[in-house]
Amino acid sequence: MYVKALWRYPVKSLGGEELRQATFTSDGVEGDRLVHVQGPRGVLTGRTRYGLLTIPATTGPDGPLVDGHPWDSRQAHEKVLPFGGRLTAYTGPERFDVLNVLVATDGQVAAAGVDVRRLRPTILIGGVEAGEEETWPGHALVVGDVVIGMYQQRARCVVTTIDPDTGAQDLDVHRRIRNEFGGVLCLDSWVVRPGVVDVGDAVELVPTDELPNRVGGWIVGRPYAV
Repeated sequence: MYVKALWRYPVKSLGGEELRQATFTSDGVEGDRLVHVQGPRGVLTGRTRYGLLTIPATTGPDGPLVDGHPWDSRQAHEKVLPFGGRLTAYTGPERFDVLNVLVATDGQVAAAGVDVRRLRPTILIGGVEAGEEETWPGHALVVGDVVIGMYQQRARCVVTTIDPDTGAQDLDVHRRIRNEFGGVLCLDSWVVRPGVVDVGDAVELVPTDELPNRVGGWIVGRPYAV
């Protein structure tokens, strides 16, 4: 197995940036979800504001960029104001809905027949047969010095129905995930041992007794139960 692709999401629920190299820290990928959209009654996400998912976000020398503009600039705020919120910096662990890494496998993505970007993974593992990821909870991925623990399969939501380029909704995507995959796809995961990962790195699957220190975070302004 090998690392097929890597992503970072500098602004929660905005578009992701594909990477060739990522630094995995105890707080997930360096630079991930440092900013979110804050509404009058809590965090706004792509679950209820589909158009956010189409706004490009990348990482600049001084932090996240929104469609090429510094996240705290007037131009960046104007991109999200139509969705009822303002850009706000926050680096607490709650900014991750479940855990700070999401692992996808090429075999399962191909079997689901979806654009992998709809799933918003952190890391895509290549060379995996369809169905294999269902046995991975309780295991860890070893990538050089990095160890990523896998906790559970991820329950998927309405975000998977949104085209990340156009914002158009296709409800059949979520229906298929629910009907053919039991509503779960990818793996809620966390960083056990930090380090640097490159696309193309070899990956080993090993059993582990490690468990994450915290599970749960923001979801439409309300936390999961811990």
